[in-house]
Amino acid sequence: MKQLLQASGLGKTFGGVTAARDVSIEISEKQVVCVIGANGAGKSTLFNMLCGALTPDVGQVIFDGESLVGLPLHEFARKGIARKFQVPSVFGSLTVNQNLKLSCRDTSKTKTLDTRTERMLERIDLVELRDVTASLLAHGQKQWLEIGMALMSQPRLLLLDEPTAGMTPEETQKTADLILSAAEETAVMAIEHDMGFVRALNCQTYVMHQGEIIVQGDFKDVGRNERVRDVYLGKA
Repeated sequence: MKQLLQASGLGKTFGGVTAARDVSIEISEKQVVCVIGANGAGKSTLFNMLCGALTPDVGQVIFDGESLVGLPLHEFARKGIARKFQVPSVFGSLTVNQNLKLSCRDTSKTKTLDTRTERMLERIDLVELRDVTASLLAHGQKQWLEIGMALMSQPRLLLLDEPTAGMTPEETQKTADLILSAAEETAVMAIEHDMGFVRALNCQTYVMHQGEIIVQGDFKDVGRNERVRDVYLGKA
């Protein structure tokens, strides 16, 4: 697969606190990658640097062969990097259908937009709730709607910040299936705490601790790593 994003040597300090130190991470087209770590490990800082919300003090973010460091946030979005935050951010006063249509970049072709919206409703399993106001959806449904909204913009890289937070095991599995489906057309990088979810994705996994990536590899190998067990999963 063609390499899509290469972040190398990223560092970010806030006052006297180092939030990220010499972080390097790669993702290819249509690949799924997970970043795990305890609270305060630096995961959100990494995501903020990858989507343009923060400019790294040092290091590079190369996307499709082009350096993005120093560009404004909206330019990252124009290049095809979309991000879903941990707390669902949908338009509560609009219907599910309207939320999806509003998120599409090109709304000039009505028939094409209607077709894409119908397909997305099926993918996120909200067909029967298409005319329901988004504020009335359950938590998991709002998460799926926002993932659908991000996919409607046809990103090349989708960043997901704890997409299964607050979900039941059944909803978590359903979200994993949705992400694996999304990876048929876009690269996906997810921050997560839920090991069941990461196990379901069975993807390349990076472990962060105190602002650094300490281990990377397949999830099974990462789970067996002694250092990971010590600092994150627990020896037991």
